[in-house]
Amino acid sequence: MPSRAVVPVPAPASRRGRAAPAGALALALLLAACGDREPPLPISQLHADTAAPAPAQPGAPKPGEWTLPGRDYANTRYSPLAEITAANAKNLRVAWSFSTGINRGHEGQPLVVDNTMYVVTPHPNIVYAIDLRHPGGPLKWTYRPPTDPAAQGVACCDVVNRGASYADGKLVFNRLDNVTVALDAKSGKVAWERKLGDITRGETMTMAPLIVDGLVYVGNSGGELGVRGWITALHLNDGSIAWQAYNTGPDTDVKIGPRFQPAYDWLRKKDLGVSTWSGDQWKLGGGSVWGWISYDPELGQIYYGSGNPGVWNPDMRPGDNLWSTASFARDAKTGEAIWAYVTTPHDEWDYDDINEHIPFDTEINGKPIKALLQFGRTGYVYLYDRTNGRLLNATPFQHLNWASGIDMTTGRPIEVEAKRTHQGENVTDICPAATGAKDQQPAAYSLKSHLFYSPGTNLCMDYKALSTGYIMGTPYLGAEVVMYAGPGGHRGEFFAWDPVAARKVWSIKERFPVWSGALVTAGDVVFYGTMDGWVKAVDARDGTVLWQQRVSSGVIGNFMTYLGPDGKQYVAVSAGVGGWAGAVALGLSPSDPTGALGFVNAMQDLPQYTTPGGTLYVFALP
Repeated sequence: MPSRAVVPVPAPASRRGRAAPAGALALALLLAACGDREPPLPISQLHADTAAPAPAQPGAPKPGEWTLPGRDYANTRYSPLAEITAANAKNLRVAWSFSTGINRGHEGQPLVVDNTMYVVTPHPNIVYAIDLRHPGGPLKWTYRPPTDPAAQGVACCDVVNRGASYADGKLVFNRLDNVTVALDAKSGKVAWERKLGDITRGETMTMAPLIVDGLVYVGNSGGELGVRGWITALHLNDGSIAWQAYNTGPDTDVKIGPRFQPAYDWLRKKDLGVSTWSGDQWKLGGGSVWGWISYDPELGQIYYGSGNPGVWNPDMRPGDNLWSTASFARDAKTGEAIWAYVTTPHDEWDYDDINEHIPFDTEINGKPIKALLQFGRTGYVYLYDRTNGRLLNATPFQHLNWASGIDMTTGRPIEVEAKRTHQGENVTDICPAATGAKDQQPAAYSLKSHLFYSPGTNLCMDYKALSTGYIMGTPYLGAEVVMYAGPGGHRGEFFAWDPVAARKVWSIKERFPVWSGALVTAGDVVFYGTMDGWVKAVDARDGTVLWQQRVSSGVIGNFMTYLGPDGKQYVAVSAGVGGWAGAVALGLSPSDPTGALGFVNAMQDLPQYTTPGGTLYVFALP
């Protein structure tokens, strides 16, 4: 196993920005690379029938390929490859690496199709096609798009890109300047382009498209600049718009009609996307779609979440502010809304609902359930019946104090009055922070163990709402935020979750927020990375760290695995610190604790542990 330098770890900054004294760590923590691991539950307590064969994954490619962001329609990030196991993972080594030439935040994941790997960089969104038969040789092709450099000036949280999707010979990705591009996957030539937004209004596009049955689903970013959020379906063949739905405004714009049957009465009134706002504030209402989209082919529905409402000062937008911070089910072909659930009506803490919604089938109390699970920014795990949007349970997975629970009759959170935010008031010790207990970095679901594996964030914040005005294309915040480590002092966590028992099975605590996505394989190995530059493989059953490798930069990208032309299993991830969490490592001054929307104070020591980078790493057994 690669060694790790045994050094004292400085305690995270206190909430007033002063560093607490450093202390010695126990040997067990050091061996786990700052992984303070909670003991696992006995395997006998798990509900999973581990001997049962994994069911088919709708939308999954050939076993050795990876064609969609989450590999399949459900975004499970589960691979049936099993050459790498808990027994041999300690032998993993770097097989090869590739520099992207861009030293910014590398979110997203590569794709692999027909012995070719496709990589999309942060702005300016260069696309590389790597011949896996000769990974050290010349590239198959490189596409350098004419991405407008002005888009960098309106991107909220680094100039990231969360990857591409592949179908029918086309590779589709989003440029930061609001252009969706389809390339011929063999030649790299442009098949079509479709401009969907306007950077002068503060719109950008950072999310990864999802392709299903000839349609490409995309959404916009810019909730911190007063945009109006939307999701759009494009025809894969020519890029023309099949349908578009907004997340604020009248029902006709939101595509709410007679098929819309939310589970809760307060969500059934007409034109809530207007009446739950003051005046025309809904036109600046945020609710953007910059996270992940999943699909259930049996029900013919897509699932996604909308972001925070426009302007962080909640006193400037009285009302429930629908349909921001909402989980949606829509007819995949027509875009008609089927149901919606709002996690934080009148969101006062920036608890976007954009985290991935993973559909899976299970049994609860002997009853088969078509379930949908989301690790929310709020700190709750939401388990829905995906046929109707009714909440089956909502269980805390990180420390939270903004709510005391969820009213299961109404579906509304029971908010704690002392943690509500108001103009001119500095409300302290709100947990989780605006980052949420988990942000967009995606979880994985094992079709073998039936457990979920998720990154997590343990931060709290002080939040002061301020008066502000709207100027098109500029930040529209109205809040001053300072973040700091939550209870326990660790700032991140990686854990396994049993969705039926609604509890953690095991947990590994990390120095920094875990900002990489998870990967789980049929070999019962789970992969994740850390912001201080460690790539880790852990046992899916008990969380034992099997292997760890230091890489050149912090890891905020997502892992994937594929079968190489030589028949071996490979695991790939990009190292390149950045994104919202890594802004201070990219040169943002730590002198202002409110910088990066408050994240700077929580990450002042990050530059001590990593530097900017942009390298794709590929690992394999000898």
